[in-house]
Amino acid sequence: MNKYNLGLFTAAMALPLSLQAQADGKQEVCSNRPNVVLIYADDLGFGDLSCYGARNVSTPNVDKLAANGLRFTQAHAVASTSTPSRYALLTGEYPFRKKGTDVAAGNAAMIISPEQYTVADAFKEAGYTTAAFGKWHLGLGAETGKQDWNAPIEPALADIGFDYSYIMAATADRVPCVFIENGAVANYDASAPIYVSYQKNFEGEPTGRENPELLYNLKHSHGHDMSIVNGIGRIGYMKGGGKALWKDENIADSITAHAVEFIKKNCEKPFFIYFATNDVHVPRFPHERFRGVSGMGLRGDAIAQFDWCVGEIVKVLEQQGLLENTLIIVSSDNGPVIDDGYDDGAEELLNGHDPMGGLRGGKYSTFEAGTRVPFIVHWPSRIDKPGVKDALVSQIDFLDVMANVAGRYNGKALSPDGSAASMAAWLGEDDKGRAYTIGMAANHTLSLCTYDWKYIEPKGGPVMVPWGPKIETGYSTEPQLYKKVAGDYNEKENVAKENPEVSGLLHILLNEVRR
Repeated sequence: MNKYNLGLFTAAMALPLSLQAQADGKQEVCSNRPNVVLIYADDLGFGDLSCYGARNVSTPNVDKLAANGLRFTQAHAVASTSTPSRYALLTGEYPFRKKGTDVAAGNAAMIISPEQYTVADAFKEAGYTTAAFGKWHLGLGAETGKQDWNAPIEPALADIGFDYSYIMAATADRVPCVFIENGAVANYDASAPIYVSYQKNFEGEPTGRENPELLYNLKHSHGHDMSIVNGIGRIGYMKGGGKALWKDENIADSITAHAVEFIKKNCEKPFFIYFATNDVHVPRFPHERFRGVSGMGLRGDAIAQFDWCVGEIVKVLEQQGLLENTLIIVSSDNGPVIDDGYDDGAEELLNGHDPMGGLRGGKYSTFEAGTRVPFIVHWPSRIDKPGVKDALVSQIDFLDVMANVAGRYNGKALSPDGSAASMAAWLGEDDKGRAYTIGMAANHTLSLCTYDWKYIEPKGGPVMVPWGPKIETGYSTEPQLYKKVAGDYNEKENVAKENPEVSGLLHILLNEVRR
């Protein structure tokens, strides 16, 4: 083993201790505690924002945050699919450690159990008021498929630290298509009781497969052919809902209005907001006022709608005199997908736009576009030097970094896998960031990135996503090692055979973390 590789291995294996020591020396408790707003997009790619080089769509509100804050080029979600990345972000635990963290059905039981410690718990203990808005996709209730959607659902978000919540049970392409406010269906319509099944349809209810003539808003390209709500086919079966059913074109307006109202009501004390948009997840069906603004059809217009949501949040913070001392983070749960089940013209209308931002793979994949995501940090009272940073950062640290921001850090990690020491990189004070990040693909293949190398474990699987999206999976029965060249990992040239010691050491490190 040569000296360089031994040093790489020793530094990586010592990471938990070295990070802890670094955090101990940098602990800071803000006497004037900042508000914190996480704006969490869905399926937004590394190249989907104009500040990241997007073409044909303008995102001025996000761009302004980036220009006056920090824009990261080596930031990673923990997984290349939604449910596991959200689980990791809120709990600080890698999703491969817990069963049931794969992409959840709309009637899944609560995946984060009430006894688990969450970022919302950390903020509540620090005296913050906490709220969640928009996409949830982490389950509700005690048992899968046993929820009574016509009564209060327990456990719900109040049981894991959120004082207020106005959420979608899963995501817009899955039933039930109603908002859940503080554990109960919002605008409940007693004349149309709600029933949900992911096993079989309800008698007499039309489906996209059997009644395509009823798909007056969007038709499916693959899957999404079960119950029809608002002229759009969904995954899963649903009956009832009545006046409580959402209209897809109003989802962004609804969650934004509720978040704005929450900020106005809670402007006298510190708050934490988890604001999770459905954009740009399918079905993409933005409000009419955004139609045609991108020239890329519904997907591009949904990006513009997302940017509007960001602008509305910033606007109310400015109006309430809160923007200066509010930490805003803008990111995404995983990488992009173009055709994810609806015939919305997304592929045909790209017109030179690259959602992957030049990276290989995409959503579901173990390649870089699966987990590398936009990551923007804006905190005027704390960040003195705005700019672009290539420090290696991971959303696995969100809980511990936020606890540090809130003054809850006491020298010990609050999550199983995160670290408060990453706060230095998140605020632009450390140019290197983490010693490594770990990502999980749809089939649980794990990858590990250091500042100079990327390793993908041998696991095997189909070369392309098999159910429709035109995305390389990155799965292989051979170990893969990619070296950073000109500031980026060269994922076209596998150099594992030429660098067996590096490949072997990163394999050992990955297995140590897994254990």
